[in-house]
Amino acid sequence: MATWILLRGLTRESGHWGEFPALLAARLPQARILALDLPGNGVRHRERSPLQVAAMVDDCRARLAAEGVDGPLHLLAMSLGAMVALAWAAAHPAEVAGAVLINASFAGLSPFYRRLRPAGYPRLLGVLAGGDARDREAAILRLTSARADPRVLDDWVALRRRHPVAPGNALRQLAAAARFRLPAQRPEPPLLLLSGERDALVDPRCSAQLAARWQLPHARHAAAGHDLPLDDGPWVVTRIAEWLDAHGMPMPEIRH
Repeated sequence: MATWILLRGLTRESGHWGEFPALLAARLPQARILALDLPGNGVRHRERSPLQVAAMVDDCRARLAAEGVDGPLHLLAMSLGAMVALAWAAAHPAEVAGAVLINASFAGLSPFYRRLRPAGYPRLLGVLAGGDARDREAAILRLTSARADPRVLDDWVALRRRHPVAPGNALRQLAAAARFRLPAQRPEPPLLLLSGERDALVDPRCSAQLAARWQLPHARHAAAGHDLPLDDGPWVVTRIAEWLDAHGMPMPEIRH
């Protein structure tokens, strides 16, 4: 049985995947799909976030080992989670069957003003500064989604109230992301890049630069933003299925 590990980004948790895990499960009915919360987020919001992406990798590996989950694993991750996935694939290639990186960016490859678009600074700082839960989540939704159903906001507000992320943890995660640098060599496991052309948080050229550097497959969504699984989950699932099929892994038909 294939195991897929889902990792979210800065201050986000497994609940922010919304309906996407169900879409992926419908396309991969034989797979086990596990969405993990990084320390400081979600059900682990009372824990301290590591200052290094490598420590986040170690944490994920330890948790899976404790639960008896072994590899090879497929990693599906976005933003900060994509850094964790890439670091995992580079440091422990035997554990990773492949990784899908969504709207990723890396120091040492892309300049800071593309890794975090200047237009998003005021909204991001406002989110980190605190304030009303609905106002903060509405700001994040505007920053990360180009086409989400407005009803998503209610779900996100409920998640924030249930699992509030401490401002200090948000800053620690931001510091870990800023410090992480692209590995010198392309990791051995197969990689797929996905990006949204309307990403207001991370310039989509970051994914294009990585694809060019390592000659990786790269699919671009013309109308989606940073949160691609939210903006068009079926498109993401289809791109993953095509990628798996290209690597000789037969895929079942989508269930209707």
